[in-house]
Amino acid sequence: MLTIITCPRCGAKNRVDETHAAEARPVCGRCHSPLDVESSDHPITVTDDTLAPTLQNAGGKPVLVDCWAPWCGPCRMLTPTLNELAKESRGRYTIAKLNVDENPATASRFNISSIPAMLIFKNGQLADTLIGLQPKTAIAARLAQVAG
Repeated sequence: MLTIITCPRCGAKNRVDETHAAEARPVCGRCHSPLDVESSDHPITVTDDTLAPTLQNAGGKPVLVDCWAPWCGPCRMLTPTLNELAKESRGRYTIAKLNVDENPATASRFNISSIPAMLIFKNGQLADTLIGLQPKTAIAARLAQVAG
């Protein structure tokens, strides 16, 4: 099955065969950056450098960015919930993860002082924020509210 994946670095749209993507990680045809083929059913990883293009490529689709750190127990407890939400998204929204220890510029820009923190964006703008460990129903409700 062919999937269209937008490169988070240059914005080029790439056709990717998901069956071959399991064997070798695909790269962008224009800039040769690695492409994340798991974005539809797993959270994608964003960084200080890739957050803005990811938000831009999402257009009007909400993007939930989980700000976390590997040493944070509640952050690790939230992982299965976010994995479930990503699998259930059916293209309505995107779930992304941002390691705050490795990406201090983004953490500072959005005043992340407590984790887990979930930032929900729409049209590239911050639309909502959730702080702390939240139940799946609460996160899904906030995503639905932002999606309108």
